[in-house]
Amino acid sequence: MSEFDLTITQLSALAQDTRLRVFRYLMCAGKEGVPAGQIAREMDLAPNKLSGHLNILTNARLLSVRRDGRWMIYSANVDSVAEMVRRLVETCCNNNPDVCAALSDFGVSEKTC
Repeated sequence: MSEFDLTITQLSALAQDTRLRVFRYLMCAGKEGVPAGQIAREMDLAPNKLSGHLNILTNARLLSVRRDGRWMIYSANVDSVAEMVRRLVETCCNNNPDVCAALSDFGVSEKTC
């Protein structure tokens, strides 16, 4: 999958209310992640509905999943998220570094533009 296709897949995955809420919840949860059952309870979702959303986010490389005994632990794939943001803004400045000043907290610099 090209970087362009991956970015479209990631944005499409996030362009749905439930998935965006799950993604944001897992971004807050940190590296240790959260079991799927806990996510379902927190989001007030039926486990089978959540499973589809988690699969879409995982296939888009926005989430990582690991098994811990009988539990599936989901966490945000922060490296992949950072790459997506970089791809979105890598040509933002059009040789005008002042445009990128607001993005400096996200790792975008004048050299990127």
